[in-house]
Amino acid sequence: MDIRPVAGALGAEVHDVDLNELTDAQNAAIVQAFADHLVLFFPNQNLTHEGHHRFASLFGELEVIPILEKLDDDFPEIVVLDDAVTPAADVWHTDVTYRESPPITAILHMLECPPVGGDTMWINQYKAYESLSAPMQEMLEGMTAMHVNRYGEGNAEHPVVRVHPHTGRKSLYLNRIFTSHIRQLSRPESDTLLPFLFRWCEQPSFSVRYRWSAGDVAMWDNRCTLHSVANDWTGRRVIQRITVLGDKPVGVGEPRWSKHQPATNGASDFYGTVYPF
Repeated sequence: MDIRPVAGALGAEVHDVDLNELTDAQNAAIVQAFADHLVLFFPNQNLTHEGHHRFASLFGELEVIPILEKLDDDFPEIVVLDDAVTPAADVWHTDVTYRESPPITAILHMLECPPVGGDTMWINQYKAYESLSAPMQEMLEGMTAMHVNRYGEGNAEHPVVRVHPHTGRKSLYLNRIFTSHIRQLSRPESDTLLPFLFRWCEQPSFSVRYRWSAGDVAMWDNRCTLHSVANDWTGRRVIQRITVLGDKPVGVGEPRWSKHQPATNGASDFYGTVYPF
């Protein structure tokens, strides 16, 4: 295989490999490249449904997502994302962090894409954490945040700084769509700090942008990245996706401070209503 980094922050293309016919040595090399680069692109693949399923299974148990269109009964884990019915996920996010155990990864196979537009971008959350000052790192390591499904049911509390279960590296674990508030801070404090952290993570120097072609396959580590699509295309965009079930996020240690409790007279939350949890 020929592995070529495509950006300074993260991401690599993997050439000279057929994902339908992987050897044990190639499997091991891909797993290592995934840990090293966080996002992998496999250009010009003729991936079969069996190959997609088998390749995704290397990384864990596969998820059957009830609310998305399935490929067929033989492969219920493969969902079809057609922009005619599925809105573009054009806000920086990590997938479904409102769950207790969000997904490990997703593996996309681009079937049809416009000639221009519709690029996908990813952010390296290791670098976002590592570029913060030592006092800010230390403070954030002692905190947890609530992640809320704003479109339905579900919420979960996760560490603000997550430790990767395999690499041991620390990353920021926050995103605009699902992260509601930091538990150890008052509402005005949390509402001030979170927007700063969102903007900090979304710096271009932490990112990679990928231009798709039909046949391309991409995967990313959902535990230490953000992603977003550039919603700038006309025409049709159809992707097949498999999601790998996740593990529970683990922080540096126990939270350093107790959870914030608003004063009964509202003095500590001087605008708006208090958070429900």
